Amino acid sequence: MNAKAEQKERSHETILESAARLLRERGVAGARVAEVMKGAGLTVGGFYAHFPSKEALIDEAFRRTGSALRERLFARLDEKPAEDRAEVVLKRYLSAGHRDDFERGCPLPAVVGEIGTTAHEHAGVLAEQLGALASQLQDQLPASRPVPPRYLALGLVALMYGGLSLSRAVRGTALSDEVLRACRALGIFAARGATRTSVAERHPERS
Repeated sequence: MNAKAEQKERSHETILESAARLLRERGVAGARVAEVMKGAGLTVGGFYAHFPSKEALIDEAFRRTGSALRERLFARLDEKPAEDRAEVVLKRYLSAGHRDDFERGCPLPAVVGEIGTTAHEHAGVLAEQLGALASQLQDQLPASRPVPPRYLALGLVALMYGGLSLSRAVRGTALSDEVLRACRALGIFAARGATRTSVAERHPERS
């Protein structure tokens, strides 16, 4: 790869990083091209050398943030007992650290409302990313459950997103941490099944 191509690739990555950061912080409307390019330290005029439209940029940034999130959530799960793996994912997602991480955290709380109303053009990529997260979570669930694993995985993803969204909305209050603990306990109960006492119930100080 020649120097010009390498520079273009670096610029492309920088633009995506800026867009992903703004997407998490301000949502789709807040990730304006001018702001994205300013954050990348580049001129607005260079944008279309990298992306055909703002929509294409947002979709690619959304895919990037979703992939990075899944990589962190499911990292080193093979080191954990199989029956504990879904619980590990829930605890990683529904944590105070994740709630407060606007640099690398889940973008869903910032964008889902907009995609459902004013930015429906991104519904396809949202469905793609939700489906990918649910599929990976489903692989960590025991097959023997009253609820089909696919439904259980989708329900847990909805619980995770909803819990994180509410916790972020009331961040700085006691209720914020309580929401996280409640959603973790409910999710673990569902993932493990009603017949087994969860770690959160046995050891509330670990929650």
